[in-house]
Amino acid sequence: MAHDTAHGKDPIKRIWFVFALLSIVTIVEVILGIIKPAFLIENTFIKMKLLNWIFIILTIYKAYYITWAFMHMEGETKGLRRSVVWTAIFLICYLVTILLVEGDYIYEVYRTGHQAWDF
Repeated sequence: MAHDTAHGKDPIKRIWFVFALLSIVTIVEVILGIIKPAFLIENTFIKMKLLNWIFIILTIYKAYYITWAFMHMEGETKGLRRSVVWTAIFLICYLVTILLVEGDYIYEVYRTGHQAWDF
């Protein structure tokens, strides 16, 4: 703790700032989930509602900021930061892509009707 105060950082203020920022982002997510604005539900981007995109982006932001703040990435070298954070970001983007592709396929199967193949 003496190390942080020597560099002009107050760890208590830092924790409260992180708490406030993550709380605000979470409150925005909850409010959007309750209200569900019509223009975010009616409009789509890459076959997904804009509201879902906002949820995904805010969740990735929170995951990034938690890694940045609680794993103390801001004090590490650029290479270590990139290897930890970018790997997680690419993995999350890959998993979201798989979910979107598979979800769209399942939606199309149910929308067009299921065809049974009898061999």
